[in-house]
Amino acid sequence: MPMGMSKIARCDATDCSYNMNRECHTMAITVGNSECAFCDTYTKISEKGGAGDVIGGVGACRESDCKHNKSLECNAGSIDVGLHAGHADCVTYKKK
Repeated sequence: MPMGMSKIARCDATDCSYNMNRECHTMAITVGNSECAFCDTYTKISEKGGAGDVIGGVGACRESDCKHNKSLECNAGSIDVGLHAGHADCVTYKKK
């Protein structure tokens, strides 16, 4: 059975170019880097991007130690993104 893409329920990174009204409007984000569950798609420029009729999802998750990660895909159903140390993180991340 194919899994569906986990959606971004809320994004508190309001300075991100894809954020409109605490919703993410890019097609998909990538989560994770060597330091934390970082939203690698977080973009802080003056130009707004994305599509107003799209609610973003998690396209890939590199946090293999997260309990929601299966084969580098997010299985959380939905996630929340928040600000941490000047960047956006997946706050749904839970260590296995």
